[in-house]
Amino acid sequence: MKQKKIPMRKCTGCGEMKEKKQLVRVVKAPDLTDENGEVLQHGEISVDLTGKKPGRGAYVCRDPGCLTAARKARRLERAFSCKIPDDVYERLEQELKQE
Repeated sequence: MKQKKIPMRKCTGCGEMKEKKQLVRVVKAPDLTDENGEVLQHGEISVDLTGKKPGRGAYVCRDPGCLTAARKARRLERAFSCKIPDDVYERLEQELKQE
């Protein structure tokens, strides 16, 4: 029987490739545009615990040190090309403390 492929993703904090299940996903929802293509509302940035929300995703290890490194180097902001609200970082910290 053929082995099922395990999806791998890169942590924005430490830069290591790890299994998708071992990481926490941060997602930026798609921008809301009108028929002319002008942006009406920018996509919301949130923590995606299910890994199924639509939009651009970035991943962080479940290690608080990786989150600190990603925040200090502004890697999530670079991944989404926008400012990340502090409440997103707080939500990530809470999620990491639960485990």
